Amino acid sequence: MIFRFLTSGESHGKCLTAIIEGVPSGIKINKTFIDNELSRRQCGYGRGSRMKIEADNAEILSGVRHGISIGSPICLRIENKDWQNWQVAMNSDEIELNDANKEIINSKRITKVRPGHADLSGALKYDTEDIRNILERSSARETAARVAAGAVAKSVLKEFNIEILSYVTQIGSVSAEFIQNPFILKEIIENSELRTADTKACELMKFEIDKAKEAGDTLGGTFRVVVKGVPVGLGSHVHWDRKIDGKLAQAIMSIQAVKSVEIGLGKDSASTLGSQTHDEIFYKDGAYFRKTNNAGGIEAGITNGEDIIITADMKAIPTMKKPLKSVCIDTKEQVEAHFERSDTCAVPSCAVVAEAMTAIVIADAFMEKFSHDNIREMKNNYQNFLKYVSER
Repeated sequence: MIFRFLTSGESHGKCLTAIIEGVPSGIKINKTFIDNELSRRQCGYGRGSRMKIEADNAEILSGVRHGISIGSPICLRIENKDWQNWQVAMNSDEIELNDANKEIINSKRITKVRPGHADLSGALKYDTEDIRNILERSSARETAARVAAGAVAKSVLKEFNIEILSYVTQIGSVSAEFIQNPFILKEIIENSELRTADTKACELMKFEIDKAKEAGDTLGGTFRVVVKGVPVGLGSHVHWDRKIDGKLAQAIMSIQAVKSVEIGLGKDSASTLGSQTHDEIFYKDGAYFRKTNNAGGIEAGITNGEDIIITADMKAIPTMKKPLKSVCIDTKEQVEAHFERSDTCAVPSCAVVAEAMTAIVIADAFMEKFSHDNIREMKNNYQNFLKYVSER
């Protein structure tokens, strides 16, 4: 990978950080844009009380001078404002184990594992007697750092007029109407509490979320990410790990609670005739084009110049006020699973995280093909490639 990033931090620790390597010099890195992306992640009907505590802002610590990337690693820091309430329980330094501190630490200790979460598998893998050691890092709070890194990737793609948009297609059993061109409805989607342009479906979705919340339950759903302006030729057919659809699927599947990913027609292609599945190719005015996009912009692991379309399913959040049956790892007795402050539904937020992960994969593939040292060289190579394609 060229555009590489690592995140660190715990849900109730001091902060989250992201270190991003491979960003070309000369890219405009706007803190306000990064903060706006972080704000988008926090929005959505059904989010929990933590969104009222945190108002995420990124601090740029390195790799940027006077708002422009300089080619060295970029480090971003996002403060956890709730840290003030966790300074004893989550302190990284060795602390005095007096009676008061012991009481605080014990009160935060978790032994009742949650079905559907990393709790039990993580505790067994990392040999811990306190599930908090697993919960703090497996929490979706980590995705704030991913969104910050994704904002940097989007900043690279902006230089080439590549746009990324997400929207929700289903919450629980309520589906929204199909959108032919979501970019025309971008403003409506961004202002929707559930990232959908279907206002009628939005109200029904909210009703479903309210019912789940009242019952102490949670809801999942489906969202779509669309990328416009991607050139032909990103990715490759020659090896399994160079196929861009494989990279995108892995990136989206890595998001907490995502259980399936589809490209283009996706699973429906299994029940569709070949004559109805594959996009016919035409040529006019010096350019190849397709009238349909069942492939979702990718054929044989290579972008084909059409919009990239990704659909993903997010399961219902496993932390519920009405907990499922589970086991205490201390006593091995049957108990009710632990409840930690949680959302009822976070599908719109998950869609924003998926935008970030998509941007990272596309930016990486773009820099692999068109160079990555500086923006001027990238633009020259890109224009030369477009000229070459137009002359074929």
